Amino acid sequence: MTKVGVLALQGDFAEHLQALGKLKVETREVRLPRDLEGLGGLIIPGGESTSMARLMDIYELRGPLKERVREGMAVWGTCAGMILLARRLVEDRPEPLGLMDIEVRRNAFGRQVDSFEADLVIPALGDKPFHAVFIRAPVITQVGPQAQIMAALKDGRAVAARQGRMLGTAFHPELTEDLRFHRHFLKMVRSRAE
Repeated sequence: MTKVGVLALQGDFAEHLQALGKLKVETREVRLPRDLEGLGGLIIPGGESTSMARLMDIYELRGPLKERVREGMAVWGTCAGMILLARRLVEDRPEPLGLMDIEVRRNAFGRQVDSFEADLVIPALGDKPFHAVFIRAPVITQVGPQAQIMAALKDGRAVAARQGRMLGTAFHPELTEDLRFHRHFLKMVRSRAE
């Protein structure tokens, strides 16, 4: 069985653990470098990206996490997690992990009161639109040649991307009952294990 970790330093990691539990996946909360051992994949949840980056540095997770991803561990960042995966940010903080060939703008839609929901067409998930929840969400402002856009809003702004075994979503699939994104990530995780 493939084990999936969820970065549990800050943010909505519990919701991802619940979603994975519904899919009968063995999970682990990741707080320290040793927690990365034996994982096929890792989810970096939504939350506050600056706090998460600071805690990753305090617990010395940044280097080991980057190394595991470069070795082939699948990783998925949602909202703040996508900010942390990016190669570049429009803003000068926090320092991202620099793993995905995307540039991201934090809080691209405004404050908490400007949070919204939208139905997205995501061919990788099938014909049925995915109802996405955006909370103080980022947006992908540039996509490098190694990454590809998976979903965009009607105005064309990119909100999901994939690069090999890395996935980034500006929204929160874990806050819905629709488990298609979690299933998609599990396929990415298992593709390496098989």
